[in-house]
Amino acid sequence: MSFYLNLFDFKQKVNYKNEILAGLTVAMTMIPESLSFAILAGLPPLAGLYAAFIMGLVTSIFGGRPGLISGGAGATVVVLIALMQSHGIEYVFAAVALAGIFQIAVGLFKLGKFIRLVPQPVMYGFVNGLAVIIFMAQFEQFKSPEQGPQAWLQGTPLLIMSGLVLLTMVITAIVPRFTKAVPPSLVAIIVVFFIVLGFQIDTRLVKDIASVGGGFPQFHLPAVPFNLETLQIIFPYGLVMAGVGLTEGLLTLNLVDEITDTRGNSNRESLAQGAANMLNGFFGGMGGCPMIAQTMVNLSAGARARLSGIIASLTILAIILFASPIIELVPMAALTGVMIMVAIGTFEWSSFRIINKMPKQDIVVGILVALITIFLHNLALAVLIGVIISALVFAWESAKRIRARKFTDDHGVKHYEIYGPLFFASVTTFIEKFDIHNDPQEVIIDFRESRIADMSGMDALNKLTERYSKVGKKLLLKNLNEESLRLLRNASGVISVNIIQVKE
Repeated sequence: MSFYLNLFDFKQKVNYKNEILAGLTVAMTMIPESLSFAILAGLPPLAGLYAAFIMGLVTSIFGGRPGLISGGAGATVVVLIALMQSHGIEYVFAAVALAGIFQIAVGLFKLGKFIRLVPQPVMYGFVNGLAVIIFMAQFEQFKSPEQGPQAWLQGTPLLIMSGLVLLTMVITAIVPRFTKAVPPSLVAIIVVFFIVLGFQIDTRLVKDIASVGGGFPQFHLPAVPFNLETLQIIFPYGLVMAGVGLTEGLLTLNLVDEITDTRGNSNRESLAQGAANMLNGFFGGMGGCPMIAQTMVNLSAGARARLSGIIASLTILAIILFASPIIELVPMAALTGVMIMVAIGTFEWSSFRIINKMPKQDIVVGILVALITIFLHNLALAVLIGVIISALVFAWESAKRIRARKFTDDHGVKHYEIYGPLFFASVTTFIEKFDIHNDPQEVIIDFRESRIADMSGMDALNKLTERYSKVGKKLLLKNLNEESLRLLRNASGVISVNIIQVKE
């Protein structure tokens, strides 16, 4: 029994009313998004809803933390568009299942912890870029497909859509001032729904995007040849999808950790994502990952346990099976207004307050990550570039800190006391500290305040000792720590470090 209690987090105090209402609200906001991304990729609309159900249910139960909402996310689906166009839907399902295998491997080998290497400026850029994407995506609802794919609403339809969106935003903003008993976004959706229904207002509804009715997802193996050629086709798509899903998912997990002041399990989340995507590949879902917008809706509605995610998933399944005629009448304006409020709440406005206190390189990194996220819609690439630039900046700053205090003792021995790490970025500055031709016959390098960090550092020592040896002088090292000595011993077969360790 204790296993199940831990699994569903029933040991924590659960507000069932908040969890149920939050789950219903999340389901309402997830349906149009899942449908839109499925249609964008050329997939059947139900593939998006099945993904929302399967991803949401599996990760809510087995995922790395309560409160995190997963579904058919656009970040992973856009990866599969080219595969859908070139080889068809069965190859897409095979790639989704393969992506799940990659994600399970990340969880099994406990590689999820490396998301902690993402610096705070990258997190700011990621979150702010994603908020802008969520906001900009809502403009699609202000277009008129009947007049062309890029034609905007005009006249009365535009005023109606704008008015209903604004009404939704106002209700969402003011409801918390009167009561926190129900999620404000759910109240806004219901109010706008009845206004449109009661006054027979002519505006776009969910059914105008696609039908949400269907049956229970059926198991089937992807109808592709099980050979090396198929693997070569789906391998890159599966790998990229797995990377994008884990990147967005684990960054969202970190964001929820900060908001709730708790700690999630990144490896467990990787396992759950992988299992969910494998099931998607075998049950006709388009796959997905954690969704930051729906997660923010969930948290803002007061949900803190796993129950809300389970409720949202089961609600989507119930809508597919039974309630599609009702849900198809929900105005898109209401859902658009909710998502705009989510975008506003997601944006890290505090980053503007502290921008003048941040180092210039951190500001550049944050802006660059946000711009890549916004214009390329490639979250994995944005985060990867941000991490690489941050690492290079850190290496450069650390390299500039290496210093040497020089003095000659009463016996005519010259001492170099090194401060700062000796690694690939600092070796040039380190070598420049030494005056080989003018130094005395015996030179001691003191590493009490330094250490050898990598192969480049060892190679620099090797070259330095050779140079001293060529002019007939002796170089000795002093106070090497155990880690540095171990590196030197391990590299003895590759680099001949020509040194003598001085004992105190």
